[in-house]
Amino acid sequence: MTSTITSPDGAPALSRGRDFGVRDRVVVITGAGQGIGREYAREFAAAGAIPVLAEINGAAARNVAAEIEQAGGRSLVVETDVADPASTEAMVERVVAELGRVDALINNAAIFSSLQMRPFDQIPLDEWDAVLRVNVTGAFLCARAVVPHMKAAGWGRIVNIMSGSVPLGIRNYLHYVTSKSALVGMTNSLARELGADGITVNAVQPGGTFTEVPRNTVTPEGKAALIANQCIPREEVPMDLVGLVLFLCTPAAGFITGQTIACDGGLTHH
Repeated sequence: MTSTITSPDGAPALSRGRDFGVRDRVVVITGAGQGIGREYAREFAAAGAIPVLAEINGAAARNVAAEIEQAGGRSLVVETDVADPASTEAMVERVVAELGRVDALINNAAIFSSLQMRPFDQIPLDEWDAVLRVNVTGAFLCARAVVPHMKAAGWGRIVNIMSGSVPLGIRNYLHYVTSKSALVGMTNSLARELGADGITVNAVQPGGTFTEVPRNTVTPEGKAALIANQCIPREEVPMDLVGLVLFLCTPAAGFITGQTIACDGGLTHH
């Protein structure tokens, strides 16, 4: 007598390759108009998903959507201010109205590249407030907007993009480092609250990832020192992060939640 090994959903094990895909998944990506968010959007589309470009800069998002379309993919642009509750709610309402559901949320939008490095006691209060409003409250508002739809479906993925600056304790970016540290606690608590609903919540910790967005505060010497401290001594690029973020949004990652996973070439060790 023989038996067939099955997956938790009852499917034969030999068919489980489908668990590693994101085809036809609706994936909201905040801050998708440039930098790492742009790469997430393009690669999710290449994998057959429908990325929602939730971006405050509508022109930049439309440029990314054009790139996706030229490559044969599909996307939806929704101009969104993640720090505004009405804007995040309207974004999700439109996504559900046009695409029918929300499968995943990547909380990527953040204020960072425009910041100037300065001692903590010289950070203007309005700048401190703006960074926390976008980087922390924005992630909270987007999660709050998508979760009811994920609960109704009994399935969802939330990925919070934090930063290697947290374990490194990078100086002169206290508001940014504080905001990204808060996402670790948010990830841990949301994972506890949402696990029974079939929703996983994880954080991805990039290292010093360089994109087309200028970073005037990083000198060539500073960049070289960062790379020298990595186990893999080369520049980190957005594509280095794509595989991990894609995987966390698949059915195969359904038993991984409440985790902060570093993808930084071994710059930090947990």
